[in-house]
This record gives sequence, C-alpha cells and structure tokens, in this order.
Amino acid sequence: MTGLTRLAATEDLTLFGQDSWWLVLLKAVFCFAFLMGIVLVSIVFERKIVGWMQLRIGPNRHGPWGLLQSLADGVKLMLKEDINVTNASKAVYVLAPIIGAVPAFMAIAVIPFGPPGNEISIFGERTTMQLTDLPVAMLFVLATASVAAYGVVLAGWASGSTYPLLGGVRATAQVISYEVAMGLSFAAVFMYAGSMSTSTIVAAQEERWFAVLLPVSFVIYLVAMVGEAHRAPFDMPESEGDLVGGFNTEYSSIKFALFMLSEYVHLVTVSAIAVTLFLGGWRAPAPVSTVWEGANHGWWPMLWFTAKLCGLIFCFVWIRAALPRVRYDQFMKLGWKVLIPVSLVWLMLVATVRALRNEDYDIQQIVLYVGGVVGVLLVASFAFDAFRQRGEQEAQAREAAEKKDFDPMAGGFPVPPLPGQHLPPVPRRPARHPRELVATGGPESEGKEADGV
Repeated sequence: MTGLTRLAATEDLTLFGQDSWWLVLLKAVFCFAFLMGIVLVSIVFERKIVGWMQLRIGPNRHGPWGLLQSLADGVKLMLKEDINVTNASKAVYVLAPIIGAVPAFMAIAVIPFGPPGNEISIFGERTTMQLTDLPVAMLFVLATASVAAYGVVLAGWASGSTYPLLGGVRATAQVISYEVAMGLSFAAVFMYAGSMSTSTIVAAQEERWFAVLLPVSFVIYLVAMVGEAHRAPFDMPESEGDLVGGFNTEYSSIKFALFMLSEYVHLVTVSAIAVTLFLGGWRAPAPVSTVWEGANHGWWPMLWFTAKLCGLIFCFVWIRAALPRVRYDQFMKLGWKVLIPVSLVWLMLVATVRALRNEDYDIQQIVLYVGGVVGVLLVASFAFDAFRQRGEQEAQAREAAEKKDFDPMAGGFPVPPLPGQHLPPVPRRPARHPRELVATGGPESEGKEADGV
C-alpha cells in the first residue's frame, strides 16, 4: 500500500453526525459567537496597532482602553438613517449584503478546534471540538467563498451608480484571479494529506507542518487570501481614492454594517483556513508538544488554534500599516503572470515528488531528479531573459538613432512629451547682474531707451 493510500485509509468521519440536535445547535451558536468575538476584538486591535505604528492614539473612549469601540460603532450604524437609492434595483439592492455576509460564516463549520479522538464533555454529552466534517470539506469552503463574491458584485450592479458598478467589476476580476491560485495551493496540500477533510489534513501534520513541507504553497495562499479578503494593499473593490467607496458607496446603516462585518469575518475565516492547512491546526508548536504530553488534550488545542489565528490576523494588520495600495494593473499582473504560473510549476514538482515516493524511490534520487529539472528551467529562464534584454537594448538604440525633435505644437495645441522624448532647448536671454539693472534704471528704463524716450 502506497503512502498516499495509507493516508486516505486513515480518514474516519464516523465520529461526526452522532450528536443530538440540541448539541449541534449549541456548537453552531458557539462557532457564530467565536467568529463574532474574534471580529470585534480584531477591529479594535487593528485600529490600536495601526495607531501605534503611525505614532498616534487609537480608540480610547468607549470602555477600558477603548475595547468597546467596535460595539459602539455597531450600535451607531444600526441607529443611522437607512437610505434607499432611487435608481437601485430594490430586491437585489437589499439582498446583496445578506448574500455577502451569510456565506462568510459557513466555512467555520468544518474548521477543527481539536482532535476528533479528544472528545470533550458538554452537559454530560461527549462530543468532538468541531461542528462537522466532510470528505470534501475544502471544496465546501471554496464554494462558500465563491458565493460570497456574488454579494459584492450584485451590490455594485444593483446600486444604479457608476462607481459602485466599477467596484463590483473589480471584485469579480479579483475573485476569479486569486481563487485560481488559491485552489492550486490547496491541491498540493491535498496530495500530501491524501484527503480534502480538514480533520484528516490536520492529522497529516503530526510530524511536520505543511508550511515547512510546502513553503511555496503557503506563501501563495498568504498572498491570495489577502486579495480574497479585499484587504490592503489589495482592497481594489473599495478603493476610496478612485471609487469614492467602491461597491458599498450607496449603502448606509445596517446594510453597510453587514458589508463591513462580512469583510472582517472573511479575514478571520481565511486565517483559520491557513492555520488548518499549513500551521498544524489545533496542534501545539513542536517544542511544547514534545516536552508536554498533555498539550494536545482537553481544551488546550483550542488555545493553540486561537493563538495561531490571532498571529495571522496581526500579520494582516501589519501589512495594512506597512504597504501602500498597488495599482490595479499591477495587482492583476501579479495574479495572472506570477502566482498562477508559479502555482502550476510548483504543483507539478509536488506531484512528481509524490509519485516518486509512492514508487519507493530513494530521497536522494528524488532530490537529484527534481534539482536537475529546476536547474534546467532556471538556465532556460536566464537565457531567455538575457536574449530579451539584449533585444530591448537594440530596439532602444534604434529608436534613439531614429529619434527626431519633438514638436509640442504639432497637433495644433500643446502636449507634454512622452517617455523618451525631450523638448527642444528654449532660448533664454542671459540673466543680468542686479547692479547692472540698478545702474541702467531697471528693465523699464531699457525699454524706454529702446523706444527713443
């Protein structure tokens, strides 16, 4: 039996689906409360951390150290006037925030907070620290993320305004571009874990986290999840500099609050997926788990999971405070010309390594084969870049040789020069010393002398 088959054979989901209805309802309420609590804390600490990084004071009025600022903002938004746009498509205009917010909560249902075998007691009932699991749990996560994008797109279209429509179109292109790279980064994890079940993926990281085994997939997912969550520096659908407010420009009160809520819930959700797929999930870090046998039992796994989740959210905030927003063409070029090709090449390498391991090849032979392929690709890319750079230099030299004087008035009105073009030198009268101007009586006297006065 090959290694991939052995991992697939260990997938056991019989522990799920055995809970009574009230216990399922209680666990669902806990998942919702966990998400909302992390969201409220994340909003406050984002404003606090960004304030500290920018040497200014963050929120400090509502509650101790301003910790109730998120609650105050939510109450304020709900009490504001709910404005309905005249030209909006009423049904879709109201439905769009709900479509954007509800799917954001659904992915947490398959995220494990503890090992399946470590059952906890709730009111005398033994249950796992996970709401449910599926053989295709990660496909469920991708499907819900795709549905959530419809809320943004429909909000931009239904508003009946230009700038929200542009924000919705940007969101569509952004989701299409970065979900491809995200799915390819997941595929490498599926190959190593032998399953799409989240509990099985975490169990496969017992010896080593996938962030160490699959570093390229981890980095690609980190970039893709920032774009997927519409976070700076990839917050193109709501770029206030050129779209006023983006897809949510025409929304107010509770509908606007739902969009903001869905954004932060997505932030928590994509971070939880990163922890589950690449950072060992609920497992304690290696030094702790090796020294302390009880680190992964009881309620401790949930503590490790929450700590990793908060660390990733802090990285989100750090990126927002450190990096400026990129141009939209640069953003799309990064997705289609960098992330997707790199993901495809990396997935081919991972598949090759897994195939060789399943055929019982020695690890040294695998490294030799893979290193040879990578070396050939690097040499070919360097040669291609060298020839391309040489051709560009020759083309620039020909353009410089054929360059003519630029006439800014050739079209009948003044135009600025293009890159590589230069204005002809403007003839100027040489400046005279101030003493000479005083001796001659200044420029006015020169004009009078010239007129014979």
